Amino acid sequence: MTVLRVRSHALLLVAAFLAPPLAVSPIVVTSAYAFIVFDPSNYAQNVLTAARSLQQITNQITSLQNEAQMLINQARNLASLPFSSLQHLQQSVQRTQQLLGQAQNIAFDVQQIDKMFQQKYANVSLSASDQELVTDARSRWQNTVGSLQDAMRVQAGVVGNIEANRVQMSALVGASQSATGALQATQAGNQLLALQAQQLSDLTAVVSANGRAQALSEAERAAAAEQGREQRRRFIAPGSGYQAGDAKMFNR
Repeated sequence: MTVLRVRSHALLLVAAFLAPPLAVSPIVVTSAYAFIVFDPSNYAQNVLTAARSLQQITNQITSLQNEAQMLINQARNLASLPFSSLQHLQQSVQRTQQLLGQAQNIAFDVQQIDKMFQQKYANVSLSASDQELVTDARSRWQNTVGSLQDAMRVQAGVVGNIEANRVQMSALVGASQSATGALQATQAGNQLLALQAQQLSDLTAVVSANGRAQALSEAERAAAAEQGREQRRRFIAPGSGYQAGDAKMFNR
């Protein structure tokens, strides 16, 4: 019995040593995420970097918006005024010029004025006949009357331009007040100046026509005085005097 027990214990020891080491072998698992390390300073630095990047993007967007607004403002400043009164102003000036160009007998021409004054308003010729003196006096009177009529026609034409100019002025002021840019405002201001220039040209035409009429009237008066002296001289000059003669009346 003792031998059998010893043998059995020996077999058990041998079996224990020969058995596979599954139950007693240690299991070691290595993982990369087994340990998580949090670094507060690194996290703060990342947040600060992200905030700075976001601020840069915001600044770029703001800069692009400002550039776009600047381009819009430039486009407005370069936009032309949709209203123009140039054609109307030119037509008004042309009408006044036509009235001045229709001056009767003596036009607004320096050479023609010199020639006419030399012929009609200079010193009365001592050799001219009485009929020639009467004809010259009548021609001077016609010049004076024609100049007065011309002056009144120019005045009527200028008065006719007043209402049209008022309409243009109202339109230009409205366009100036609703201008979207500097160019439109400048163009509206320039057209208002052109309207004033047209009105000044009308005023100049009226003054010229009135001055012409007054000058011809004074010239006629001076020539008439000179002719009166000549006729008086001829009347009192020694001669045959009055001689009686037959007179016919009622064509009998």
